[in-house]
Amino acid sequence: MLLAKVTAVTLIATLIAVYSTAVLRSSLPVNQLMPLALAVLGAGLVYGGIGLLLGSLVRGELEGFFLIIMLSLVDTGLQNPVLNVADLAGLSALPLYGACQVALAAAFTSFTSWPYGLLSFARAASTSALALLAFHARTRSHCRIATDADVKAPRR
Repeated sequence: MLLAKVTAVTLIATLIAVYSTAVLRSSLPVNQLMPLALAVLGAGLVYGGIGLLLGSLVRGELEGFFLIIMLSLVDTGLQNPVLNVADLAGLSALPLYGACQVALAAAFTSFTSWPYGLLSFARAASTSALALLAFHARTRSHCRIATDADVKAPRR
């Protein structure tokens, strides 16, 4: 069931990346279109993986919505190039760090920072894998399966 959700997240993130890249291309002169599309796809996959992980760990929908909204606000706020006047330590630990670096480089320069793009895809894969592990751990059966010896044993 969760593999279907991972597939759906990948498909939706791809569609959003294509649409967002087309809108950005029509509204702003983009130097490198393909790295920008990959950065938007990486960002969608990272937050999709985080959403799947939170869906496997958090009990209620309200808590999950709150956590994902607060994480995205802190993440985008700290990485805003206009407001970030000082280079803060620890920015590279934020989920969108790699995607933001690739998107900014692709939109405004001719340099492509591929290792940062790979970072966002690695984070997406790791959060999806953690979501699969958490889902498996929380949904496995805790009941003891009856063996043949239990069935054939005489009842008293």
